[in-house]
Amino acid sequence: MRENRVSSTLTVYHDGQFWVGTFECVEEGRLSVCRVVFGAEPSAEEVQDLVCRGWNKLRFTRPIELEERVAKVSANPKRRQREASRELKLRGPSTKAQAALSEAREAAARERKATSRERREQERQERFEQRQEKRKRKRRGR
Repeated sequence: MRENRVSSTLTVYHDGQFWVGTFECVEEGRLSVCRVVFGAEPSAEEVQDLVCRGWNKLRFTRPIELEERVAKVSANPKRRQREASRELKLRGPSTKAQAALSEAREAAARERKATSRERREQERQERFEQRQEKRKRKRRGR
């Protein structure tokens, strides 16, 4: 039987202007990230609704490889809770997540630029053909 390890983390933080949620999904050693802008401070119900009902609508980035880290897992639940709250205070979204988001944003910009260049070239070609056709009609006297 094949073991499949999946881990998801949601970090909600205020970026100075809006409340933002960063979903990090680690599956089989690969990280994919999604960024959601909430606007106003989200309530617990809004976050839970997004996780439960809106998970399939989230657009994650392409997965990037992650190096494996072996984390020391404490058996004491109170200690785990203290460690989790300490880690949340110390860090926002991970730098790997930020790198994945910026790479996805750059890829989308490159794709948008290529499609607009193609569209402009197509329009330029159509205008050229229209001018040629008009010249031919004039030459024929129509």
